[in-house]
Amino acid sequence: MDEKLLKLRHSLSHVMAEAVLKKFPDALLGIGPAIEEGFYYDFLLPRALTPEDLNEIEQEMRRIVKGNIKFVRKELSRAEARKAFKNQKFKLELIDELPEGETISTYTSDTFTDLCKGPHVESTKEIPANAFKLLEASGAYWRGDEKNPQLQRIYGTAFSSKNELDEYLKRLEEIKERDHRKLGKDLELFHLSDEIGAGLVLWMPKGAAVRMALEEYWKSAHFKAGYQVVYSPHIAKLDLWKTSHHWEFYRENMYSPMEIEGQDYELKPMNCPFHLQMYKMRKRSYRELPLRWAELGTVYRFERSGVLHGLMRVRGFTQDDAHIIVTPEQLESELVNILNLNLEILRTCGFSEYDIYLSTMPDHHVGTYENWEKATSALKSVLEKTNLPYKIDPGEGVFYGPKIDIKIKDTLGRAWQCTTIQVDFNLPEAFHITYVGEDGQEHQPIMLHRALMGSLERFFGVLIEHYKGAFPVWMAPVQARLIPVTDKQTEYCRRVVAELRDMGIRAELDDAPERMQKKIMTAQHEKVPYQLVVGEREAGQEQVAVRLRTNEDLGPMPLADFKRMIRRIIDERSASLK
Repeated sequence: MDEKLLKLRHSLSHVMAEAVLKKFPDALLGIGPAIEEGFYYDFLLPRALTPEDLNEIEQEMRRIVKGNIKFVRKELSRAEARKAFKNQKFKLELIDELPEGETISTYTSDTFTDLCKGPHVESTKEIPANAFKLLEASGAYWRGDEKNPQLQRIYGTAFSSKNELDEYLKRLEEIKERDHRKLGKDLELFHLSDEIGAGLVLWMPKGAAVRMALEEYWKSAHFKAGYQVVYSPHIAKLDLWKTSHHWEFYRENMYSPMEIEGQDYELKPMNCPFHLQMYKMRKRSYRELPLRWAELGTVYRFERSGVLHGLMRVRGFTQDDAHIIVTPEQLESELVNILNLNLEILRTCGFSEYDIYLSTMPDHHVGTYENWEKATSALKSVLEKTNLPYKIDPGEGVFYGPKIDIKIKDTLGRAWQCTTIQVDFNLPEAFHITYVGEDGQEHQPIMLHRALMGSLERFFGVLIEHYKGAFPVWMAPVQARLIPVTDKQTEYCRRVVAELRDMGIRAELDDAPERMQKKIMTAQHEKVPYQLVVGEREAGQEQVAVRLRTNEDLGPMPLADFKRMIRRIIDERSASLK
């Protein structure tokens, strides 16, 4: 965000706070920063805000902005600041936490004074009255802690011109139309039920069909790349997670242990300790390495209810996980293999743009600096050799090693975290895993952790929004729907459905007692790629009249030609419909 826009948005957060205080004089103020796409302010209010309230507050903001009001900065002593905000407990808390000797400043505009470092515009005349809008109000705990009071956060956005605002609001409408939660319900792809529990996903038949297509492709791509598939339990003894250091470093994201016959067990947050136990079942030779084990493993992580979000943030999810055991000499070449496989899978699923980050050692970690440096250098070297542009993300590695994170970009240019590739010297040491080298001696291998799609749940959510529910044919829940013009063609349609299913095509018959046009509209609403309309002529000549979900009419064609077309498109995993 450039400095001009930062000042504009930050100033509007103050204008909004003034407008709120005019409507709710006893409101308690939280904080009100500028953010990437706008601004917000948190308030403790006597009642829940309504859309009508937001409209009134916005109109009051426009009145204030037109007043050509200056923003005046003032420095205060700690005692003066406490006196100025004596009736604002959240501001007093912030003042008390400021380091001794730090400058305390306020900004005053019109009737409003706020504890603030700035920056601001000089005057409200710099704020276009037609280029900002309040968007919504939502709940937000003070300081992000659910033990604190829940405030009401009002979000707004602002730009330098009305045209920029209009473009942004248009984009927001498109985002709403693509919302995976809305489409997931409309298309019956998945369900989240309070009776089951927050953050636990029920995959409906149509969503499960997409998942099955993804899993089949994932498995075939991994088999070609030399992976073997494994499976592991959902729980294990607590001691396993202590050995892996998860209990030490990751405990806040794990559930409480359960006792089984006097032993503490834990729901798994990761798959890696299981794969290490498999490796340890017998001695391994350098000739077996690299050893590539992959698992579509369901894991469980404690996420607070305030951060749960549809499929994007859940409590139980399936990782497309794999662990590769390598010798030091194999490290870089195997990282290249992982990146190549990863980019191939992302491209096949429709993603060709992404941001890449190299995440380095966090403050809390295990292992020696020497090993961390080796691991980080290997990741950096591979990114540079493969000419992949990247940014450093300082301190964002996992506790056992640095990592590459890849954020894919969807149709609207939004970035989503999916891929992670991690280099780990430490878990092999913790679990005492070795291999017998060419010299006959035991050596410690290196472990690579990687998830390419990330979690199937989040990846599916991104796919829904990326394609707006209109998945490529190879993924589509229903690939072809037979629509008879009259009941006389139903028997022929049943036979065609059976033949298509024999080919592995997800086909179905719509024999509901409704008009043909209504059935076509329903199929298009459900984003079925092909509607195969069958009248008397088509049934008599072994044909189908092909309509696309785009409403394009390909007209009648021999059934054999349609079979060849759809088989080719599915086998090529093409984005085309013809």
